[in-house]
Amino acid sequence: MIAKESRQALALERFAQANPQLLAEIAALSETEQQQQIQWAFEDEAQEQGVEPWELALRLIAESPEELQVMRLEVHREVAQALGMSWEEYCDFNEIDGPAS
Repeated sequence: MIAKESRQALALERFAQANPQLLAEIAALSETEQQQQIQWAFEDEAQEQGVEPWELALRLIAESPEELQVMRLEVHREVAQALGMSWEEYCDFNEIDGPAS
């Protein structure tokens, strides 16, 4: 599985590679501006798909449906912890059918 720290960068890279027209449009921009445009286009794509950017990132980098599910649950666990909610309470609240702690 891809390290958490590398996921967003890899997702943006894969998104950019899958959108050669975007790369052509921004080719004359500086590297920083190109990265910003890719990030904005990525966020727009997530919105068009009706998902959060983190979900789109996971979809782009997961090697299998099983890996995608593991990474999703990992993100949800982090959110539950950040909110100070028990895993069970968080799953109930968000209608997630996750494995027990």
